[in-house]
Amino acid sequence: MPDQDPMQIESVLEKLNVALSLQHRSALEMTTIAGSLTGIEWHAIGGLLWSWATEELADTRRLVEKIVALGGTPSTDTPSFEPVSSAAKALETLVDHECEALAAIHAVIPDTGQEPRSEALEHRIEHIIMRKQEQIDTLYRLLGQTDT
Repeated sequence: MPDQDPMQIESVLEKLNVALSLQHRSALEMTTIAGSLTGIEWHAIGGLLWSWATEELADTRRLVEKIVALGGTPSTDTPSFEPVSSAAKALETLVDHECEALAAIHAVIPDTGQEPRSEALEHRIEHIIMRKQEQIDTLYRLLGQTDT
């Protein structure tokens, strides 16, 4: 019996590549901020951002693997970002960028379909979403803000 709701491969590949380019930025931006902070911010936040950057790289690899497994070519594009001018400004910008990345990753789900491989991809995406949302929540708390 053919699948009732097959994966929309071309759309999934296109959306995964958008998410991948934003993942590239996430890892690079977090690494740059972690290495650029000075003073108390460096000690308190630098290590946290570095640990997140390594998780971003792990998820970036997983997205590349999925794109290749589906027959696509992984994007190497990386959106630019500004150098760190202050810890607060860097974290505010990072929140905006991470929310953008989170939305791009989430946008893949509707086209994954209902095949077994679809469920595996959706589950992987949900793990990335959960991890990134926890990071965003932490950034909001560090900035004394809420997710509104």
